[in-house]
Amino acid sequence: MISEQLKSVIRDGEGLTVEFKECRDQLNKDVYETVCAFLNRSGGHIVLGVDDNGNIAGIDKDALPQIKKDLVTTLNNSQKVNPPLYILPEKVIIEGKTLLYLSIPESSQVHRCNGKIFDRNEDGDLDITNHPDAVAHLYIRKQSSFSENRIYPYVRLEDLRGDLIQRVRKMVRAENPNHPWGIMTDEEFLSSARLYQHDYQTGKEGYTLAAVLLLGKDEVIQSILPHFKTDAILRRINLDRYDDRDDIRTNLIESYDRLMAFIAKHLPDPFYLEKDQRISLRDHVFREVVANMLIHREYINGFPAKFIIGNNQVLAENANRPHGHGRINPSYFTPYPKNPVIARFFKEIGRADELGSGVRNLYNYTRIYSGGADPQLLEGDIFKIIVPVTPQATPQATPQVTPQATPQATPQATPENETTKIAALLEYCIEPRSRVEIQEFMGLKDREYFRLEILNPLIQEGKLLLTIPEKPTSPNQKYYSHLKDPNHV
Repeated sequence: MISEQLKSVIRDGEGLTVEFKECRDQLNKDVYETVCAFLNRSGGHIVLGVDDNGNIAGIDKDALPQIKKDLVTTLNNSQKVNPPLYILPEKVIIEGKTLLYLSIPESSQVHRCNGKIFDRNEDGDLDITNHPDAVAHLYIRKQSSFSENRIYPYVRLEDLRGDLIQRVRKMVRAENPNHPWGIMTDEEFLSSARLYQHDYQTGKEGYTLAAVLLLGKDEVIQSILPHFKTDAILRRINLDRYDDRDDIRTNLIESYDRLMAFIAKHLPDPFYLEKDQRISLRDHVFREVVANMLIHREYINGFPAKFIIGNNQVLAENANRPHGHGRINPSYFTPYPKNPVIARFFKEIGRADELGSGVRNLYNYTRIYSGGADPQLLEGDIFKIIVPVTPQATPQATPQVTPQATPQATPQATPENETTKIAALLEYCIEPRSRVEIQEFMGLKDREYFRLEILNPLIQEGKLLLTIPEKPTSPNQKYYSHLKDPNHV
């Protein structure tokens, strides 16, 4: 959270979803009770270094490393908070003083702190352990609200994909080299990610629907949810049917990959500089759309999710458990996690932002991508995102790209050898190659010309695919030919 947003939270004072802890040189003993209460209720903001009256005291710099270490270690310790969770405190400087900020999600499980169950009201944290009615209502609310928590006791570890678990370890280490998931056993990792649960009301124990959707083998997913699929459709010429389609019926991690590849194949990516750094507007817009489709879907509903690219807009729609109806205003909306476990998992692997910030990013980048038009987010039983795609989407491409691309365009791009060179390139890229390797293979010295006239068009046409599609500008990025991709349509 940036400092201006945090200042606003502090000014508004403590309440149902905001708590201050002074923690000048050590952690307050009750901070974990507040974390537990927020998890059990509606989530919230915990600010360390601020007293009860909202005065910014700050945290002693010498004590800061130990406080951060204690927080991360204890919250991931099932003896203290059960089920455990992984939250990384964010350091923020306000008025020259150091604070720690914790964003606590609403959990789809009932959590205990030191064996006790805490709930939250406007007055603070309540120990409801010895109040059977309050505990029962808490369990009922969680179970009725979050289908991702549904336990399948006959699903075994071997029903999940070991290769995906190893891939997730690499992804979290790329985001945070010290992430605890990287060194845990498979069972510890799945428990820490809240994909293996114990239902204290029914006695059931096992892997959840979230575990199956994120990491399950395709046949296991289809056995549990026969209706599960995401339909990616291109509809520009044949408006009655489609011009291209990908019928996606696999885990959520690879569903994300295939949707982003479909987008790269069929949507333009105008040249755009942000703080002197070239970024992909297309990926900034549609990573939010795709993540939203996969994270916040109501999966027990049989409505098939659709991602439709048309002439003037892109429509994404999926089954929803609405908290309201109508168009969402990013300035006034309150974000609700529809599947908190899946949402947290996507955040840890770097494919989603904090709840709420993704919507603001979507609005900001869509306005640039579409030439000023806003996206539409429509809350209802079917959640819809509409992103305008018009000829205005590429205004920056011409003035910024043409001067760099022109000098080499004429001598190197001749019609006689273009087809032959591309065919040879695709054969060369059956094994993943770096940008430098491909450019050298083509005998091109002008990097900008190569990127704009050769590399980007091949990616947009789906002929070259990215090894790290979620991070297109990664220095470790490589490209491989669609000839090797078994999922290519």
